[in-house]
Amino acid sequence: MRAVQVVGYGTPLAMTEVARPEITGPHDVLVRIGGAGVCRTDIHVLEGQWAEKSGVALPYTIGHENAGWVEAVGSAVGHVAEGDKVILHPLMTCGTCRACRSGDDVHCEQQAFPGIDTAGGYADYLKTSARSVVRLDDSLAPADVAALADAGLTAYHAAAKAARALRPGHRCAVIGAGGLGHIGIQILKAISASELIVVDRNPDAVRLATGLGADHGVLADGTQVEQVRELTGGRGAEVVLDFVGEGGATRDGIGMLRRAGDYHVVGYGENLDVPTIDVISAEINFIGNLVGSYTDLCELMSLAARGAVRLHTSEYPLDRFQDAIDDLAAGRVRGRAVLVP
Repeated sequence: MRAVQVVGYGTPLAMTEVARPEITGPHDVLVRIGGAGVCRTDIHVLEGQWAEKSGVALPYTIGHENAGWVEAVGSAVGHVAEGDKVILHPLMTCGTCRACRSGDDVHCEQQAFPGIDTAGGYADYLKTSARSVVRLDDSLAPADVAALADAGLTAYHAAAKAARALRPGHRCAVIGAGGLGHIGIQILKAISASELIVVDRNPDAVRLATGLGADHGVLADGTQVEQVRELTGGRGAEVVLDFVGEGGATRDGIGMLRRAGDYHVVGYGENLDVPTIDVISAEINFIGNLVGSYTDLCELMSLAARGAVRLHTSEYPLDRFQDAIDDLAAGRVRGRAVLVP
């Protein structure tokens, strides 16, 4: 089968032919890929940012946002069958460690991460585990929801955590209305009654944000911190969700935060630089957000099935993987890019 692989850090991806995975264990699920999301993390992988953390041996197949159709299942798999449409939780987890037993499977002690430390979905087929597979509603197509497997799931995880602290009358500032941000805006509108202020440096992204329901769109033109503080009566937002995390976004986000506010870090790429005296004197909280749990993914698919969350996607055939990567890196993708084998 075809597979797009990382053959070296700092070098382009390569299309190769590899053996199709086979069912070898009772909980295995083989999926024919119908859509593989192209994520900025894939660019970070190619840059070598994950090399030490993942410890993966090259070459290996990239791609961690996957959906498709069940091709075959192991003998112990009963909740999905051949032909079912499915989306895949990005982690393969053990189910027996303390984290898994408590529903916090994102922190499984024996996890594998397809596309990061084992074979991913930029390919015709992917083998995963029964614990990673969520059946899709009949109204949903794999290519349309594939990027929800990680980008959407990460956005849901962060938005759901933020929503616990948001009350009617509160303000939530969202930095970035791109691949993750445009999903996070829809989720916040669906599960929170807070007033949404969305900040982006791209006018098209600001228009997209307001079209998705944001109460205010702020163009990042150098005055974005002042604009947000003006919209919040000079106090700042109760919650800031930073879907960018680089290019000065964290400095701006801290400036938009009110006293005793929560700053949710989602995007990454730069360091936080804040005097510790400012942290304690204003009692602000910094909260990290990784990908969501299996339960989070099920809840997100419920929102998608009723039309509360929709992805804006650009589809590319699998053999145009380099175009998709280049377009994402150059900022030419509005929403998410998806490879369709």
